[in-house]
Amino acid sequence: MAIDVAVPEPPDLSNRGKPRDFELQDETLGSEDFYREDLEDLLQEGAWTEGFNEWTEYTGLNEEQVRIISDLGLFQAFDFYWDPTDDRLRFDAPTLPDDWRERDATESLDSSTVSMIDAALQDLGRAIHETLEDYLERNEEASDFGWGKETYGKRGE
Repeated sequence: MAIDVAVPEPPDLSNRGKPRDFELQDETLGSEDFYREDLEDLLQEGAWTEGFNEWTEYTGLNEEQVRIISDLGLFQAFDFYWDPTDDRLRFDAPTLPDDWRERDATESLDSSTVSMIDAALQDLGRAIHETLEDYLERNEEASDFGWGKETYGKRGE
């Protein structure tokens, strides 16, 4: 059953450091371009809204749990980037911070609910990731964003 929540603003991907799970390679050291600005443009153009709405159709979370995620700023903590070493789109999903109780005392969550929220955040990341991939496929020809086979070579192969 779909939940009825407003779509939050997409994350601001600017001014971010090295992605959490990214390993620097000797051959690219210092020349990594994660194309976050381009991805942020695609999120703003509708990829975030499409992926979020799809996620609300199947998530097991309720409106209160989504409010907690929003209040903790976790929607803004998502990171989407192009991995230049693997030549593919990736994402880092946030998890509930250890101090969530101090930040949001209105809800008492047990450990299974915390795990469920963390899993739902991963699911949201996958939904947005798939939507971004669809947007990239639609923009196969080079666009204003520079997306296209000339830019990413083997994308989708």
